[in-house]
Amino acid sequence: MAKEDQQDLPGGQQSRLMRFIEARLPVCSFFRRHICRFRVPNNLNYFYTFGGILTLVLVAQILTGLVVAIHYVPDTAQAFASRQVLMRDVPFGWLFLPWHAVGASFFFIAAYIHLARGLYYGSHRAPRELVWLIGMAIYCTMMATAFFGYVLSWGLMSSSAAAVIIGLFKAVPFIGPWLGETLLGGYSIGQPLLSRFYVLHFLLPFILLALVGLHIVAVHYVGQNNPTGRALPPQETLPFIPYALAKDCLAICVFLLFFCWFLFYMPDYFGQPDNFTPADTLKTAPHILPEWYFLPFYAMLKAINFDLGFISSTLGGAFVMFAAIAVLFFVPWLDRSPVYSARSRPLYRVFYWLFVADMVALGWLGACPAEPLYIALAQAATAAYFAFFLLIMPFLPRLEKRLYGQKGGQAGKAGAPHMGAG
Repeated sequence: MAKEDQQDLPGGQQSRLMRFIEARLPVCSFFRRHICRFRVPNNLNYFYTFGGILTLVLVAQILTGLVVAIHYVPDTAQAFASRQVLMRDVPFGWLFLPWHAVGASFFFIAAYIHLARGLYYGSHRAPRELVWLIGMAIYCTMMATAFFGYVLSWGLMSSSAAAVIIGLFKAVPFIGPWLGETLLGGYSIGQPLLSRFYVLHFLLPFILLALVGLHIVAVHYVGQNNPTGRALPPQETLPFIPYALAKDCLAICVFLLFFCWFLFYMPDYFGQPDNFTPADTLKTAPHILPEWYFLPFYAMLKAINFDLGFISSTLGGAFVMFAAIAVLFFVPWLDRSPVYSARSRPLYRVFYWLFVADMVALGWLGACPAEPLYIALAQAATAAYFAFFLLIMPFLPRLEKRLYGQKGGQAGKAGAPHMGAG
């Protein structure tokens, strides 16, 4: 054990006990080194607090999910009714079920802000590529978990959405029918699918928790990025406790104010009317919609309403939708600018905010009916989405170099490894 860790131990018998524990399981010294003494840049703004907010929300989602899982009945005849029993008859069930549902939406709100901040300040650039990749794995796990949970509500809308997603897997050449039957457990939506989704929805949050832990370890190893995108000298950093922790606590309090407003006054704001009707395998919702956080990708799915040779519109739409997620994994290598932060890239800032507007437009178009005008707009917005990653990110630095004379590798180098070592 390090001398600096030994100095923090209390005296007497307690000191001997602590030394005994630390020699075998150095939990306290690990906490001091990687939490208390972890140094962060002194210029972090409140957008950097969403990592802590996400961790808190994840823990709350797991705890409320365990309460809901105790009373939920994964049976097609009782699933919908069991949620009503939980709301009406179980003590504090009226609180835990809406908390879990509203918490899912706020989880994605915080995740999208966290992701947008990373793109803006260049948190995906070297040496943080692995941090970004783990973050994207977290995002994909979040989406899978949220989808499985959405289907478990066993309303008319969620069961119809499940049929749509299963149809996408069935469209995959050669292995599609096998994939569809494996997920369904048969040939149609029913009990086997509900049981599978219940198990997966219960399992994935713990995988998500492990990924979050790995994400935090990766951040602590390479050091935290800052709004300038440049490495900061030690004198421009501060200990996480109490400085950054105080800022995190204030941001969490503000976040909880908004969360509690929706939880207590508008718990069904993010819900869909058709999902308050029990699922019926013989009926389909008239206008199938996923949850709001899937709408941009759903718009891309609907945008491909034409066949491409031997590729059906269903397969083409599925490919575009999954490619829109897959391209995010390659962002660290698509962005070739020597300057990391958008603060020092005025031209990139313009395209960045156009991209944000495009994502909002895709979300709106995803909720619109499949009419020719909306389909055409969705096709244009989808093209703009891919253009940002495949054209703007790789080739804009060349134009910036001509306009501003930026030299490679000077202003953009982000934090050095072990910046947070104690």
